[in-house]
Amino acid sequence: MSPDFLAGRRVLFVMAVDAEYGEHLRRRITPLMTGIGPVEAAVVLTTELARMQMQDDLPELVVSLGSAGSRQLEQAAVYQVSAVEYRDMDASALGFEKGVTPLSGLPARTELVLRIPGLPDAAIATGASIVSGADYDAIAAEMVDMETYAVLRACQAFGIPMIGLRGISDGADELSRLSDWTQYLHLVDARLAEAVDILEQALKSGAVAP
Repeated sequence: MSPDFLAGRRVLFVMAVDAEYGEHLRRRITPLMTGIGPVEAAVVLTTELARMQMQDDLPELVVSLGSAGSRQLEQAAVYQVSAVEYRDMDASALGFEKGVTPLSGLPARTELVLRIPGLPDAAIATGASIVSGADYDAIAAEMVDMETYAVLRACQAFGIPMIGLRGISDGADELSRLSDWTQYLHLVDARLAEAVDILEQALKSGAVAP
C-alpha cells in the first residue's frame, strides 16, 4: 500500500483491526491493518516500511490510531498520545527499572514530540494483555493499548515521526465479554475521524510539521 495524502503530506495511518475502522474513518483514510498486539504490530509495520523504503515511498508521518482502555479518562473521548510506555517489560530482577528494555539504551517512558493543537493528551502503556479493574493499579499511564509502543519502535527504526490517537472504548467498568470493548467503537470511530480532520488542518497551517 501507499501512504494517504493529508494536506499534501504523505501520512501512513496504522490500525489494529476492522472493528475499530468504522464508517467515519473509512470516508477519510485507508490504514495499514496490523492485527492485535505488539508482536503483530511490530512485524507487519516493519515489513511494510521496509517495502516502502525499497520503493522510495516512505511516509513523512505515521499516525497510530484506534481504541484504548482507561479507568480515569472520559469514555468514548479521543486523546492524543503524549508519551509511551512498554508495560510488559519487567527486568527489575536484574536491577533494571520496570519498563526499560535491558541494554537497549531506551527509557521506560518515551515522550512524543509532535502534538496536535486543541486535542487533549495522555500517556499510554502498551502491552499484550487486556487490562481491567484492579489491573490498572499497577499502571502509571492514563490509558492502555496493545500496539502503540510497537508502532513507535518501528517508526524509530526508519526515522519517521509518529502521532498517536486513541479513543477510550472501555475501562470504567470491569471487562467480562467482547461487547464491553465494542459497545462504544462507533463513537470512537466518529471522534477519531474528527481528530483526523483536526490533524489535517494542523498540517495545512504548519502547526504540525513532521
